Amino acid sequence: MLSICIASTYENLLKGCVITEMEESRHITILGTSDMHGNIWGYSYEDNKETDNDGMARLFSYIESVRKENPNTVLVDAGDDIQGTIMTDDLCNLHPDEEHPVISAMNAMGYDAMTIGNHEFNWGTDTVKKILSQANFPVLAANVLNPDGSYFTGHGWLIVEKNGIRIAIIGVVTPNVPMWDAETQGVGDLAFLPANEAVRRAINEIAGRADIIMVSAHLGVYPEFDEEHGSDSGQKIIDDNPEIAVLQVAHNHVIVRRKEGNTLVGGVRNGGWDIARFDIYLGDDGRIADSDVEIVSMAGIEPSGIIRGIPAVQKAHKMTIEYVNGGGSGEEGGASLGSTTAKFQPENEIRDIPEGKIRDTAVMDLINNIQLAESGADVSASALFKNTSNLPAGNINYGNIFSIYKFDNTLYRVTVTGAELKAYMEWSVSCFNQWQPGDINISFDPDYPDFLYDMFQGVDYDVDLSEPKGSRIKNVLFRGNPLQDDDKLKLAVNNYRYSSALKGLGLISGKRDWVSSRSIRDMIVDYFAKHSPVAPSTDNNWRITGINLSLDDPRRKEIIDMVNKGWLDSPYYQSYNLSQYDSLMAKARTKMEKSS
Repeated sequence: MLSICIASTYENLLKGCVITEMEESRHITILGTSDMHGNIWGYSYEDNKETDNDGMARLFSYIESVRKENPNTVLVDAGDDIQGTIMTDDLCNLHPDEEHPVISAMNAMGYDAMTIGNHEFNWGTDTVKKILSQANFPVLAANVLNPDGSYFTGHGWLIVEKNGIRIAIIGVVTPNVPMWDAETQGVGDLAFLPANEAVRRAINEIAGRADIIMVSAHLGVYPEFDEEHGSDSGQKIIDDNPEIAVLQVAHNHVIVRRKEGNTLVGGVRNGGWDIARFDIYLGDDGRIADSDVEIVSMAGIEPSGIIRGIPAVQKAHKMTIEYVNGGGSGEEGGASLGSTTAKFQPENEIRDIPEGKIRDTAVMDLINNIQLAESGADVSASALFKNTSNLPAGNINYGNIFSIYKFDNTLYRVTVTGAELKAYMEWSVSCFNQWQPGDINISFDPDYPDFLYDMFQGVDYDVDLSEPKGSRIKNVLFRGNPLQDDDKLKLAVNNYRYSSALKGLGLISGKRDWVSSRSIRDMIVDYFAKHSPVAPSTDNNWRITGINLSLDDPRRKEIIDMVNKGWLDSPYYQSYNLSQYDSLMAKARTKMEKSS
């Protein structure tokens, strides 16, 4: 293919870049990835094993097959790619002048554009500039401006041309980045504009020179914090700009597949589990005649040897395994950091529904108790960031610590009232679906990202799932007495949650009065160095109430057996109900018959 950059600077073409490629069809396919979070290989370093359904190598296998099917294929990423694994966070991002394996892989995959994500800013603007400067494709951020008004990444939008069809791609990131990284090097000097307004400005600059307008947005469909104006929502973008044909959303790690008016909306989960495929068909008049969006799972797709064979990827992969398991990396991570007397998480009763989120467990008590001890707070809040998080029996290494605390957060302490704490708790338990009579399991709201669910230590409380959102927190006790609205407590919470939820949503009015000098993950490492062997301990200070899961009904056991054997999908996002028994068993039998 011939690729020519007609205008490499915004001064030459209203700050746009036009890429021309000659092909034949009037059918355009746009493939959208996002939130790959450093998962190149398809490997869980904390578990020291290959995965079977994710990773950039699998994405590329699918991308290659689509390009053979339709040469008029455009590949776009919506950000949060250089952060999220031990490889990136603990090794590669600390050396930004060296070849970065994620960018090397993206170059090989042939991306047409990438939108910057919020996690790209975690190491400061100098670091992200050095890393992203290695990209052979434009990095877009139409709503992030330098003090002089220029685009932070150098590009806000571009036009890709396929067989005479011009596809404009506009990139925007959630404007909430300063909530999380305002104190990170350089971030406070940047202006983060409302996403909808930046898109409107870009469309005006494009000025009718595109047949298809796509917005690649590192934000969700619905407002994250700005519920009044929607400046951080995809919905506001398309409400204000109905000429958009494709809206790629990201950031929330949830599957989105819908069509609003004439706009396709698609988003994927994290780690390369899925890819969004937008197919657009133009008529002879040059207008869009038909369009569709599909979310394609990477389960069962063979990872690409091309991506795994990239020298920078191979080097980083090997170095990370050595770092976690020992083997001469020269870093902290390899050798045993301590030990446990037994594993910390109970077995899941139902496949893929983590017991660690539906009852109090030793993993969460460990993290919260460490936070209480480090901060001197009365109450601590933390999340189970990964549904499979666990600590094994015996020796543990850095990979195990990363498994139970994957983010490089620091710890804050802030004074809250009893009313504010209860409001925070209510917000947190909004992750659950409301229980209905006959439901045999607890399930989770698909529009509520898992990592927003915090569990609390230092108070006793019930979560009544028979109630709607906003009315679930019951019987809150602090030091044995009912928590009063005007009580004052010291709360320990990570910097991300403090900035985004507590301040961003206006849940608390107080300001932090203490900040840790090291990460929470480092605190956990230090705890094991001082206290090993560590025994799992749980005080069961919270419980889910208001439900009857029909534990003694034999039909429940049959349904769960079918789930655990793989003949029924996991009811993670929607509970199975006994009223569905006949249809569920028929569905399971049909699947069994087809496989035999």
